Amino acid sequence: MPTEDSLFSRRDVIRLSALLTAAGAMPLLNTRAARAQEPDEPVRIGYLPITDATPLLVAHGKGLFEAEGLRAEKPVLFRGWSQLVEAFLAGRVNVVHLLSPITVWARYNSRTPARVVAWNHTSGSALTVANDIASVADLGGRTVAIPYWYSIHNVVLQKLLRESGLKIAAAGSAPAAGEVALVLMAPADMVPALASGQIAGYIVAEPFNAAAEVNKVGKVLRFTGDVWKDHACCVVFMHEQDLTGRPEWSQKVVNAMVKAQLWTRDNRAETAQLLSSANPQRYTPHSPEILSRVLAPAEADHAQYVASGAIRHPDWLSRRIDFQPYPFASYTEELIAQLKQTRVEGERGFLDTLDPAFAAGDLVDDSFVRRALEQVGGLAAFGLPEGWTRQEVIEA
Repeated sequence: MPTEDSLFSRRDVIRLSALLTAAGAMPLLNTRAARAQEPDEPVRIGYLPITDATPLLVAHGKGLFEAEGLRAEKPVLFRGWSQLVEAFLAGRVNVVHLLSPITVWARYNSRTPARVVAWNHTSGSALTVANDIASVADLGGRTVAIPYWYSIHNVVLQKLLRESGLKIAAAGSAPAAGEVALVLMAPADMVPALASGQIAGYIVAEPFNAAAEVNKVGKVLRFTGDVWKDHACCVVFMHEQDLTGRPEWSQKVVNAMVKAQLWTRDNRAETAQLLSSANPQRYTPHSPEILSRVLAPAEADHAQYVASGAIRHPDWLSRRIDFQPYPFASYTEELIAQLKQTRVEGERGFLDTLDPAFAAGDLVDDSFVRRALEQVGGLAAFGLPEGWTRQEVIEA
């Protein structure tokens, strides 16, 4: 039987599908445009309770916005992407993290005048399965949950399924032996659905994969960062009205987020405590134990994941979740190319005609993050080689 959360997920995707059309977005965008814009309007963050939001929450929790001379309200937690997008379109929040494919959908289907200004993190997601599943091929004839059609999770999962010779079952039909049924499910519902046998696995952002491990109801079969090296998942999305009308304010927002990422890299255990339910701010409902497994894992974990096959590319030296803000154009181009090969439900005409190179320059404004990086020592401060280019590596 569907639970309240799974029903919410279905309502959420229907609502978001309506919002991210030109007709659906326009009334909300008009509401925002009509508001008087004040140069010192506070930072209003909207987020979902996943580790993807870490830099924005750390920037608030450690007072980094105030250190830049900005006022910042307490971040607003939303239960679903449609609620978050609606609040952003209407101007109730002005800085959000979104799944990178949702930003593609927003800019090119609904013509939302907003741009990606930075990455929130790299990696940070996994394919988690029931304990009796030994390989991706074992998912044949089974059901796997995804958080959204327009998500890096859906992209990576479908690549893994293709590599294993599996196809996607028709919507609403039981999967045949060589097929996998995909269902949309709210992340909070995934762990209990796996425990009850409702699904054979799910692919989602942390810390829901760690939650399955801690509660011993499932195991990580593959980390997405071990399939697409250092991929982005959630990105920082801001209105063009702020970027062009308040460039100094926008620069300070990005400065704070970049500094938050640096602080997080050096203080992983403290970050887990800061974001946990044990902190007075209660940014997320997750325990320190579950968040620590993601943000500050034990050294022995890596060897165990290599032995199990969850990590097949140990030479990549990828962390379970890592942080660096620069939005490489090669990623955006490859994301568009991969989305064109990925089954997504609903309107996709805009995607079929979208040029990857054009999107990389039009969707992303990297000018603010470049200046922020220059203030902290450049890409080298994040352990990356200098230069604003990289080559994408995808190996299932």
